[in-house]
Amino acid sequence: MKIGVLALQGAVREHLLLLDRCGVEAVPVHKLGDLPDLDGLVIPGGESTAIGQLMEECGFLGPLRVLAEHGFPIYGTCAGMIILAERVQGGSVPRLGVMDITVRRNSFGRQRESFEADLNISGLEGKPLRAVFIRAPHVVETGPGTRVLARFGERAVFVQQGNLMATAFHPELTEDARIHALFVQRVRDFVKSRTQAHR
Repeated sequence: MKIGVLALQGAVREHLLLLDRCGVEAVPVHKLGDLPDLDGLVIPGGESTAIGQLMEECGFLGPLRVLAEHGFPIYGTCAGMIILAERVQGGSVPRLGVMDITVRRNSFGRQRESFEADLNISGLEGKPLRAVFIRAPHVVETGPGTRVLARFGERAVFVQQGNLMATAFHPELTEDARIHALFVQRVRDFVKSRTQAHR
């Protein structure tokens, strides 16, 4: 099983390390030709407009939309959440628009207002997760097929829709690999269903 991390901007190395700890082959994705070998993809944080523009320039948006519609697992963190969202408040961003959510950019303030908080996450065993928020968005509205897995106060900060996951925070900036393990399980389920369909 091979999971890619989009390597256009953001904390690519940190995601690769946590995925490796989850026991999968994790590789950086620099170009469109890297996609066919993958079973899942992580879109890291960074600057959402820059990431969206780079994805558009490199030809990622159209092919990834098609993959997502066919069950390919994608996990977006922070800016990656904005890239996945159908609707964005606070400025237009080139994006995939495959997740039935409305996201507000920079919901928690600027860089200097970054913070950490303990979150209780639905389906996650053990202690609360220490979450790092950096110029984070939050989910304002979800469609009927989208589950909210965690909130900070009243704000939804972790959502899941079928094969798609998105967090407003950065789990890759901690030593806790449990969020990545959840995504790896989603990828395993996808690989299993794909294998059964081809029998």
